[in-house]
Amino acid sequence: MSRIVFLNGDYLPADEAKISIFDRAVNFGDAIYEVAGVLDGKLVDFEHHMQRYFNSLHKLAIESPLEQAQILDAFRKLVELNRLDEGLVYMQVTRGEAERDFVWPEDIRPTIFMFTQPKAAVENQAAESGVTLASTADIRWARRDIKSVNLLAQVLAKKAAADAGAYEALMVDADGYVTECGSTSFFIIKGDLILTRPLSNDILPGVTRRAVVALCNRHGLRLVENRFTLDETLGADEAFISGASSYILPVVKIDDRQISGGKPGELTRKLRGIYIDHARASLT
Repeated sequence: MSRIVFLNGDYLPADEAKISIFDRAVNFGDAIYEVAGVLDGKLVDFEHHMQRYFNSLHKLAIESPLEQAQILDAFRKLVELNRLDEGLVYMQVTRGEAERDFVWPEDIRPTIFMFTQPKAAVENQAAESGVTLASTADIRWARRDIKSVNLLAQVLAKKAAADAGAYEALMVDADGYVTECGSTSFFIIKGDLILTRPLSNDILPGVTRRAVVALCNRHGLRLVENRFTLDETLGADEAFISGASSYILPVVKIDDRQISGGKPGELTRKLRGIYIDHARASLT
């Protein structure tokens, strides 16, 4: 069965979905996106994904072409049409189509499209073996808090990591402090203290990251939002990444340095179990 996608209000086979070469996403990367996880055929943390979606649009002065209830209906219909049990729904909103000019016209209408992708997150072998990271310079633009489609720096970082045999890129700013990973949030553990970089324009406000912070508070786990260097990271007892399509995955090696003896740490395993329980409880 051909994958069914959503484009500007229509549900159609993926190979029939087309956008204009004059769409500003094509010419300027003038667009935002959102990704929601799907588990047991339902949406994980939908409300918080929508909060970030509307915040990103607001920061770029793009009007949402759909209300939240309409997005929920569309997500659910795509999950049903594509018989998706576990994976994700991707949504992109562009400023729209217009003659190529840096300044957009006042009457421009946004383009919106959505599609599903199957991906195992609960029964993920990487959760048992752990993942490896390769450090790279963070060369992204200054508004990383906006979930924009300007992802070329991440593409280059993740390709460099893949070429080095790593699962993900660990990005480090010009001052030597870790920001986050190519497409995931990043945490380290020192003793019983969990550390992650505080929210600012420097990192994306990850929805899974948000849940991890809240769950640590709820379960009496010590978590501090503070900057840390790559050297401090390499000396961590444990480390993990978090994201909508991977949940929590233990890090067992960064560059040439083993973390947690090269195997998933106990606290990371505990947190992954806590998060999966949260994900099931948040299903919409």
